[in-house]
Amino acid sequence: MNKTLIATLTAIVLVLTFAVTLVPQEKQATAQETTPFPSREKIISVTGTATTSVEPDLLRVQFGVETQEKTAKEALEANSSQMTAIVDAIKKIGITEDDLSTSSLNIYPVYDSYQDKLTGRYTQELIGYRVSNILMVETGQLSLAADIIDSAVAAGANRVDSVYFTLSPEKQLEINDSLIAQAVLNAKSKAEKALAPLDHKIIGVKAVSLSEFGMSPPIPYYDAMASYNEGASFKASTPVFSSDQEVSTTANVIFVIGSN
Repeated sequence: MNKTLIATLTAIVLVLTFAVTLVPQEKQATAQETTPFPSREKIISVTGTATTSVEPDLLRVQFGVETQEKTAKEALEANSSQMTAIVDAIKKIGITEDDLSTSSLNIYPVYDSYQDKLTGRYTQELIGYRVSNILMVETGQLSLAADIIDSAVAAGANRVDSVYFTLSPEKQLEINDSLIAQAVLNAKSKAEKALAPLDHKIIGVKAVSLSEFGMSPPIPYYDAMASYNEGASFKASTPVFSSDQEVSTTANVIFVIGSN
C-alpha cells in the first residue's frame, strides 16, 4: 500500500471520529437551550378564624384537708379520718367513686424558729408534721357545684382551691371539628377581599394548617369558708355560677393566585 493511500485513509478516520464526538455535545447544547425555566407561583397566605360559645358540660371542684400533729403518723391518721368523712358526705349527694381522684398528698415537717438567749443564734425546732390532702371532683352534674362545696366543708374540709366549669375532651373535639370548615371559608373570604382591588383571583390551594384553642372565662373566686360560722351550720348555700365557654379554631391557608 502506497503512502498516499495510507494518508488518505488516516484523514478519513480522523474526520469521522471528530464528527461522532461532536454530535452528542451539539444535542446536549440544544436541549439545554430549549428547556424552559420553571414558572414561579404567585401565592397569598391568609388566616381564617371561627369562634363559638358553648355551654360547659364538665365541673371540676378541688378541695382538701390540712392537718397538723406532733408526729407524721398522727397527722396522716387525722387527715385520713377527716377525708373519709368528706368523701362519705359528698357521695350522699350523688358523687361516685369514678368522679373522685387525689390531686395531691403531701407530708412535711413544721419548724418553729427562736433565738438562743446565750449565743444569740437563731435555731429551728421541729414541732410537728403537716399533711395536706387535696381531692378533685370531676363530674358532669354541674348543678351539684354548691352542694359539693357545702357538704365537703361541713364534713371537715378546710381548703377549697378551685371551682370551674369546662368542656369534656369529647365535646371539645366535636366543637373543634365543626368549626374547621367555617375557619377555612373565613380564610377564603379574606383572601378574595384582599385580591379584589389587585385584579387577581384564587386559582388553587397550596397548603392548609389548623390550630385549635379554647378560651374559658375564669369563674370569680369565692371563699367557701366565708359562708360558715365556726362550729355552726351554714346559713345559705355557696353561690357558684357557670358561664359559657368560648372555643376557637384557626386555619392558615396558602392560596395560589392568578390575574383575572
